Amino acid sequence: MKQLFESDRIRYVEVSEELLPDYLRMVNDLEHVGRFIGRRTEPVSEEKERKWVREKLDEKAVLFSMIEKSSGSFIGNIELMDLTDSEAELGIAITAAKQDLGYGTEAIRAVTGYAFDELGLKRVFLKVYPDNGRAIRVYEKCGFREYDRTEEDVFMEILA
Repeated sequence: MKQLFESDRIRYVEVSEELLPDYLRMVNDLEHVGRFIGRRTEPVSEEKERKWVREKLDEKAVLFSMIEKSSGSFIGNIELMDLTDSEAELGIAITAAKQDLGYGTEAIRAVTGYAFDELGLKRVFLKVYPDNGRAIRVYEKCGFREYDRTEEDVFMEILA
């Protein structure tokens, strides 16, 4: 796995088919993770996840798999999507086993810092389901502020 950068407890590596079992375990945990990714109710097949990995690599997505430094365990993925010269949308997914350990806060701060300092972006935004209160609290802790809301989504942003 090719390391791209690191923060205190996390190594950020390029997505890899080597991590496919970890990705599948995470996205197919519909109770803790999958339901927050497009409100999914059905598992993702290995073939579909492998295709996703290959597409992300081909498009050179700003997507990082997170690895716990102390154990080498998979934490989750974090991505800057729909990248323009000035802004990107943030997406993050963390395995159930690594939730509530501060990794989300650390990763969001590291990747927004990367977005502003390395990529020169001026704004990072995201959307989150209104019933995902835990994620909303983490985003607010990291400096994101709500700027719009619908029944389906809460829209948040952080500015450089």
